[in-house]
Amino acid sequence: MIKLVAFDLDGTLTQHKTPLSDKNKAVLDALGQRYDLLMVGAGQCMRIFNQLNQYPIDVIGNYGLQSARYNKETKALDIVCDEKLPCDRASVEERVTMLRNKYGFTKFAGNNVEFHPSGCVTFPILGTAAKQEDKLAFDPDRSKRRKIYAEVCETFSEYVVFVGGSSSFDMAPKPYNKYYALDLYCKEKGYAHDEVVFVGDDYGMGGNDESVYVSDFGFICVDDYEKLGDAVAPLLK
Repeated sequence: MIKLVAFDLDGTLTQHKTPLSDKNKAVLDALGQRYDLLMVGAGQCMRIFNQLNQYPIDVIGNYGLQSARYNKETKALDIVCDEKLPCDRASVEERVTMLRNKYGFTKFAGNNVEFHPSGCVTFPILGTAAKQEDKLAFDPDRSKRRKIYAEVCETFSEYVVFVGGSSSFDMAPKPYNKYYALDLYCKEKGYAHDEVVFVGDDYGMGGNDESVYVSDFGFICVDDYEKLGDAVAPLLK
């Protein structure tokens, strides 16, 4: 029944912000012999495409705010959608500052908030210029952020909120999330939900794959990107 296999990137196909390995490229090649393939990412399409070493695949970026189709003739991506939604920056800054003061996140490096051209927002608890080692050590099991996740969602009710990266909250304007993006792609391409399976690692509470995990789409959990082949092996039998 499966016709389309859709993927998350970081933590599923690759380590965070690292290129696609030859090993996992071979997994994609094998799947591509049987199924249509799609990337559904949180970042911009071109960043995802380049991280994949320009692998020939359609890409959805920014939770559906951006999308691109692979052009076999040019071997490049053609951007078909690039939404840029307005953001009340003053209000966002005020609410982030309120949360910082309430929970003691008042020491940070760089900017209080990161605003993205798409209209997405990042609340970087340690600031936009924090050291990588500090970010990795801050909340490795996400327990600190999950304790206040519900309040952040309520405070930013016009956004879909994700427990992002190692020390931040990422926010996309409603209704944009990976379920919304994948559902829209299926409607455009004529796939039924039971003809699609999504492969992702960030399926826990607040994860950016959670919206697909709890939906009627099929879902394959990847807990170690280096074992991607084992996770998708049932699709290759």
